[in-house]
Amino acid sequence: MLQTRDLIWTLLFIGCAASIQVQITPTQGEISVGESKFFLCEVVGDATDIDWYAPSGEKIVSSQDVFVSRTDESTSTLTIYHATVDSSGNYKCVAKSADKEAQATVQVKIFQKISFKNAPSLQEFNEGDNADIVCDVVSSPPATIFWKHKGAKIHVAKDVRFKIMENAHLQIRGIKKTDEGMYTCEARVMARGEIDFRAIKVVINVLPTIRIRQAEVNATADIGTSAMLACDADGFPEPTVTWARNNVVLETDEKYSLNEDGSELLIKDVTKVDEGDYTCMAKNKAGEKEEEVSLNVFVTPRITYLNNQTASELQEHVTLTCEASGEPTPAITWSFGPRVFTEREQSLDGNVVVRSDARVSSLTLKYVQFSDAGQYLCTARNPIGQDSKNMYLEVRYSPKIQGPVTVYTWEGNSANISCEVLAHPGASVVWFRDGQQLPSANTTNIKIYSTPTASYLEITPESQNDFGSYNCTATNVIGSESKEFLMIQAEVPSAPTVEGVAPFSSTAMVNFEEPDSNGGVSVLRYKVDWRQPGQDWSSREFEVETGTNQIILTGLKPETAYEVKMAAVNGKGDGESSPSTPFTTKPIRYTFTTPPETSTPSIPPPTTLPLREPSAPKLEAKVQKKGNALKVNWVKQDDGGTPIKHYLVRYKPKHVSDWRPEIRVPHGSDHVLLQALDWNTEYEVYVVAENQQGKSKPAVVSFRTAMQPTAIPEVGGSGLGTGAIVGILMVVFLLLLVGVDVTCYFLNKCGLLMCIAVNFCGKTGPGAKGKDIEEGKAAFTKDESKEPIVEVRTEEANPPTQDGGAPTEPSETTPLTEAEPTSPDTTSPVVNSLPTAASNSTPGASERNTAAAVESAKSAAEASLPASAGSKDSGPAPAGATSSSTPDVGPLVDLSEGASLTVAPPKAATAASEPDAKAAEPKESTGSPSTASTAQADIKVAIDDKANANDAITKEANATETKEVKEVDAVPNSTTEVKTVPNEAPVANGNESKA
Repeated sequence: MLQTRDLIWTLLFIGCAASIQVQITPTQGEISVGESKFFLCEVVGDATDIDWYAPSGEKIVSSQDVFVSRTDESTSTLTIYHATVDSSGNYKCVAKSADKEAQATVQVKIFQKISFKNAPSLQEFNEGDNADIVCDVVSSPPATIFWKHKGAKIHVAKDVRFKIMENAHLQIRGIKKTDEGMYTCEARVMARGEIDFRAIKVVINVLPTIRIRQAEVNATADIGTSAMLACDADGFPEPTVTWARNNVVLETDEKYSLNEDGSELLIKDVTKVDEGDYTCMAKNKAGEKEEEVSLNVFVTPRITYLNNQTASELQEHVTLTCEASGEPTPAITWSFGPRVFTEREQSLDGNVVVRSDARVSSLTLKYVQFSDAGQYLCTARNPIGQDSKNMYLEVRYSPKIQGPVTVYTWEGNSANISCEVLAHPGASVVWFRDGQQLPSANTTNIKIYSTPTASYLEITPESQNDFGSYNCTATNVIGSESKEFLMIQAEVPSAPTVEGVAPFSSTAMVNFEEPDSNGGVSVLRYKVDWRQPGQDWSSREFEVETGTNQIILTGLKPETAYEVKMAAVNGKGDGESSPSTPFTTKPIRYTFTTPPETSTPSIPPPTTLPLREPSAPKLEAKVQKKGNALKVNWVKQDDGGTPIKHYLVRYKPKHVSDWRPEIRVPHGSDHVLLQALDWNTEYEVYVVAENQQGKSKPAVVSFRTAMQPTAIPEVGGSGLGTGAIVGILMVVFLLLLVGVDVTCYFLNKCGLLMCIAVNFCGKTGPGAKGKDIEEGKAAFTKDESKEPIVEVRTEEANPPTQDGGAPTEPSETTPLTEAEPTSPDTTSPVVNSLPTAASNSTPGASERNTAAAVESAKSAAEASLPASAGSKDSGPAPAGATSSSTPDVGPLVDLSEGASLTVAPPKAATAASEPDAKAAEPKESTGSPSTASTAQADIKVAIDDKANANDAITKEANATETKEVKEVDAVPNSTTEVKTVPNEAPVANGNESKA
């Protein structure tokens, strides 16, 4: 078989090698005039030469227009450069190998692509003209022309202004500016699906229009200023603008200046002579337009006199004067900071008076004060413009001392007394106490710091004598001023007042009033003490929060009595505590109840507490044994008045900004397990409780996972890792398999080695009847109508073998299911026997053979059972079994396909027989539990040529396939099997009785 297959493959290989196939890619080609293209000739098989031939039949030699290149042994490339009409035709690729030749052809067509000979991309027309848009196209065959405007196809029937001429030009009658834009001249050759287009930009020229920015321009003369005349011209293309006066075109020179587009005319150093009309002219391809602008020359206001002044405080009066020029006459106003003074206006106190005469205005201050010093603004306005200037009024005044009079501190705490001085000119500051200038030689706890506007006296009280009055004296050339400052001993604050306590299950809200006295310095914190009656006080300090007079106590036990008191803390120390106020926390399940009227008098009147968010739960984190897993437990706190809906858990490594996906935990849970965390990483976990009112503040816990283990710890000092242990186990397992297989080969002639020896080495399989089988082969060949041999075997749990007592390997005759115990007087039928291949046997012969086999089996069983089968050493008998040592063998039936099985068991065995009838599929045999301790006989009854007839032996010798049936409990604690040997295959290797 192997030689035939190799011969076929060799012939196929030689046949393929002898043939040559040629293929050209692409199989056909169309080339436009002037384009280039290549064709690839691929040869299947060994080819010595690959040549290309032109349409004329001549072999192609590489030139400038046609080039042939051999890519490798099996491919050649033909390239046509810049194709012409003469390049069309059939090209042939020929491959040769000795006396073999193959060829392929490709047809090359040359055509004229669409080309636009005369289609200018820019075409201009004047608005209102009849426009003829030109587009001349050349192609073969002639192309069909379509026109589009802004991407949309032009339908001549919808707009009578559009017309496609015979020469394919597009005509637009009375073209408008709205017709401007991109037009597309599209050419199509339907025969080959070719399409091309040209985009044509149509420009519409429009007559200029002029917009005058200001018809009359007011200019200021004689002050060196300029006047700007401007007109804006519109049109397309953009018009050119020029200016003229008295029909004389103005150009840029020392007097006039024009900008780049000519729209602005600048008249320099305007004088009264420049007043008059000026003409703006705009011109482009479409035409020309003119407009006039008038120039009126005026004189803008200008402040000509304004000087700074100096005055002394309490001087009788001071007058500020401002003079201005302009045409028309300007109006003059004064302003001082946000205050504005106009002509003939007087302040409410009568101290400021404004008077104006012609072009002069004066501001008079009747009584000068130090607050009048500063900058005054004079503004002159007329219809043309305005002018403004500043002047400064300097007021000299004696020192003015400011700052808080009293300062509170305590011994050992430094405090500053601020002496802020306003004076002009600047003043010198001296500090005194009891007539003695500070600091003195006897004082070491006093320091002085000075700035241009203030002096600071720093005192660190050492005793009660350092408290008292301190004097600040400021002096300048105008005068001096003194002021007494007091340093007072600060006290601790008085006790705050606890107005009421609103208890919850594990928290309580304390409402309080601030202390009546802060002791002279600000209250920094509030100290809260609480306890259960008779126990020690718990204490906590709360920072002062502006506008908040509430403190929340947490960590309380539900339904527990407490008392609370408060004290205020300032820099001096802790103040007195308020009287203790008792309260009782609520149950865990919050309910709204009003305290009874008999409650403790110190508790405020009963109120209904508002619903709110729950309090944050208490957290406890525990790293699991894995090292990278964490269990977070929490204890429920105040639920805020409504039940907790769920808990929200978030966690992340501290060095990462993004949180892991949020975990929602049901309200009844009290923990969450976080797994697969990073090793040796610090995590933070947020747990939030949520009720109907919202979410609590997050409870936070931080932890660090363990270091990642590098190896499995040693067990019992072995020092072996997991991989080594697994490897050793696999080697031991393989050695066991090899040992079992070798043992089976030598003892039972079976196993993998036996299979290899039989199938590959030609070794004959074992069998006690090898010679008889060979003799029976001929007899069976002559008479194929013989019935199959029925073999009944009864085995112990551990039967000895012929070779030395080793356990017998499962074979084709091994029972596939475990036998069920039966009653002594019950016959166990063979159920669902597998059909044999002897479908042509007769029912009579089958019944005779079956009866003979049954009788032989009974006789052998009775003779082989040991006398001690029923002794006390044997295993326990099944329920209902008798002490008789003779096994009951069920009746055997015909196992051929033609025979039918009809067994009428006694009533006692009916229930046991029905389940057996369903066991149609073979199962692996397992021993009965009682067979291990019971000594039973291994009985094998075989019908051979010496016992009965040669025809039965012949059928057993030619069997190549065995069918198994369900074992029968013929003897208590033993198994009975039935084997049928079909007569299909004519070949036997002597190994039929083994698996």
